[in-house]
Amino acid sequence: MLFEDFREYIEKCREIDQVKDIEGADWNLEIGAITEVMATTKPDAHPLLLFDKIKGYPKGYRVASNFMNTARRTAVVMGMPLDVPKMELIKHWKERVKSYKGIPPREVSDGPVMENTDKGDKVDLFKFPVPKWHELDGGRYLGTACMVITPDPDTGWVNLGVYRLQVHNKNTMGLYISPGHHGWIIGRKWWAQGKSCPIAVTFGQEPAVWVGATYGVPYGISEYDWTGWARGKPVDVIKGPVTGLPIPATAEIVVEGEVPPPDKEGEIEGPFGEWPGYYAHGALREPIVKVNSVMYRNDPVIAGAPPLKPTSFYSHGIPFGAAQIWDQLDACGVQDIRGVWTYYCSTSGGGGLPFIVISLKQRYPGHAKQALLVTAGARAGAYLGRYVVVVDEDIDPTDIREVMWAVASRSDPATSVDIIRDTWSTFLDPRIPPEKRAKGDLTNSRALVNACRPFDWIKDFPPVNSISPGLKKQTIDKWGNSLGLT
Repeated sequence: MLFEDFREYIEKCREIDQVKDIEGADWNLEIGAITEVMATTKPDAHPLLLFDKIKGYPKGYRVASNFMNTARRTAVVMGMPLDVPKMELIKHWKERVKSYKGIPPREVSDGPVMENTDKGDKVDLFKFPVPKWHELDGGRYLGTACMVITPDPDTGWVNLGVYRLQVHNKNTMGLYISPGHHGWIIGRKWWAQGKSCPIAVTFGQEPAVWVGATYGVPYGISEYDWTGWARGKPVDVIKGPVTGLPIPATAEIVVEGEVPPPDKEGEIEGPFGEWPGYYAHGALREPIVKVNSVMYRNDPVIAGAPPLKPTSFYSHGIPFGAAQIWDQLDACGVQDIRGVWTYYCSTSGGGGLPFIVISLKQRYPGHAKQALLVTAGARAGAYLGRYVVVVDEDIDPTDIREVMWAVASRSDPATSVDIIRDTWSTFLDPRIPPEKRAKGDLTNSRALVNACRPFDWIKDFPPVNSISPGLKKQTIDKWGNSLGLT
């Protein structure tokens, strides 16, 4: 499905009865609380929430949350099959990305985002109903489902990333980017030259563009090109009047400004409840965004994806990182992978995947261990990982009950678990000890768990006490109607 902007996507969701309108909520905690209650009460079927007439703000200044939390809504955005098993969505996406051929953005002279412009003293970020999402947050966060646009000073390549932004005052925001992310690398290039980093940030954009910004494409590849390929049509962009950066022409709200070297100008940012489910980062001095200009549409909609305790997806209903890992396993020659899934994770490999499961058909000695090592080392599975588990092909990696049964019954703690150390993590990792955190040592360890039947005596492993596929089909064919199964 191709959408021109965020609000067209919202109306499509309304057509399929996937929108809940809420009026009169308070920006102070109520929007966040309603968002979390709905997401956790109905984790696979909750609607997109559209807040209007927010306390203290005029009608039309809106916030949308839970907008892509379900697999169905994510499939609508990315043009994927609807109502198919979860692993089929991963397989579909894995095969689709093999056809990638970037479609560059198309520069246009005008767009809806330019309907209103505030500059200089007229800039006031609190003009918009910026929520305080969680009870322990250090302030109001405009940037949760935002898109941060920054240029590499050496090559001119423009990166799109999703990083959090706290509103400090009417024209200043705090910016947090975990070490190692592309925006983090770009900022340090500018600051090493003693210069401020130009920046533009959108708060409400066509959802496929946002998926591109979260996806974690390799450094130097344009997320705009990637999104154009995913949409089958170029992304229309305007040239930012202040920064010259390419900005989606149909964005809801966009700010332009600069990020000074943080050793010269910075402020305490946080705490903020992050995707691992904790306030691990705390409140630290971080870079600031000095806002010079704000452009916004009439009746703007802030896109919100506040991180929730990760027993439910808070942004995408499909863990695209699983497809990225599967693709890297294929690229490294690991054969007969039957499925990959991730739990308690961010949206992509670049965002952090602490619990990864690979299902495979064992073909040779060491096959399972090879899959574990490749997954732990390749970029898609490397950032803020914790456990990598490999299971046999009869185990459904999308069913955590089956996965844990395999761990409990097919692994031997003394021989099936390996630990690797000094691996890539982040301030968001709640398990980094205070003394390491104070030194900036953002590394952790990984457990590689082989929960497959031992290859050297697999034929002697006790058979599973479960109905055979043939008998199951026979039973459903005969009894399915009367049992309500068909």
